[in-house]
Amino acid sequence: MTNLTNTISKKNKHFSMNVFILVLAIIGAVLPLIWDNPYTMQILILIFLYAAAAGAWNIIGGYAGQVSLGHVAFFGLGAYTTALLYNFFGISPWIGMILGGILAAVVAGLISYPCFRLRGPFFTLATLAFAEVLRLLSIWARPLTGGQVGVTILFNPGFKNFQFFGKTPYYYIALILMFLVLIVSIWIERSKFGYYLTALKEDHDASEALGINTAKYKLYAIAISGFLTGLCGAFYTQLLLFIEPLSVFTSHLSNQFAMIAVVGGAGTAVGPILGSVIITPLNELLRGALGGDFQGLNFVIFGAILILVVTFMPNGLVGFFKDMKAKINHRSESK
Repeated sequence: MTNLTNTISKKNKHFSMNVFILVLAIIGAVLPLIWDNPYTMQILILIFLYAAAAGAWNIIGGYAGQVSLGHVAFFGLGAYTTALLYNFFGISPWIGMILGGILAAVVAGLISYPCFRLRGPFFTLATLAFAEVLRLLSIWARPLTGGQVGVTILFNPGFKNFQFFGKTPYYYIALILMFLVLIVSIWIERSKFGYYLTALKEDHDASEALGINTAKYKLYAIAISGFLTGLCGAFYTQLLLFIEPLSVFTSHLSNQFAMIAVVGGAGTAVGPILGSVIITPLNELLRGALGGDFQGLNFVIFGAILILVVTFMPNGLVGFFKDMKAKINHRSESK
């Protein structure tokens, strides 16, 4: 009876997720047709982009429980790879986007061995240090990267060059990118791979004692996460048509990826989307309202939000909604 109940519950959960994806896809597809204000479109593009980047972080930070604050390294690698391949060799940014993701995945795999020998805050600090090293290298390699001056993407509008006059094409590409990360996350949740990641997050030593190759699955997780983050960085380059070290290698971006996932619900597929819907517009609103008079105050506000979420909603918005649903069901059953 218990197995039957669990099976029905799992099927209902899968059905609800499929309905959510369908509704989100329909809304996302028709929204530009009824609301095409340039500023609003820019905010929506950023919501999708940061939801995708936070979802990519969530694979290693949420499902596997390995908190990384160096994901901006993969973001920056994807950004610079796409820009430099296009500017120097004329390679289409679409191809550069894939190559940037692959490079980010390879680098993620290479750093995983020394970093995964560390645990807890030591692992987090190691990832942060790696991102800082790449930032300094991007400044030092001035003939290639432009140093602190940055790189301006040669403007030649066209689908092949991933450059458009309006915001609508970028909107749909960002939407597809977000759905790609969402689908990968759902696959992880429903696969043995996801169960192994959850197991090593809950108890690393016990997982190894049970025969789970934790090193292998953490390597897979960070490689997938790095690849998807690299794609996000490449898209960011094409959206702005300009990059420099402080825009793609800043620790603020890594913190934002992690915060969005935590606020929405780390270790869940839809958590990063919910988190981005709240955090991204708020960030843009605060940046516009505070301007240059109160620089850094938005970080203080975000820090306060994070403390409140961790204290009162440790499982994020997804956990909060689940708890509310459970309470409502309990009340209805008790009547």
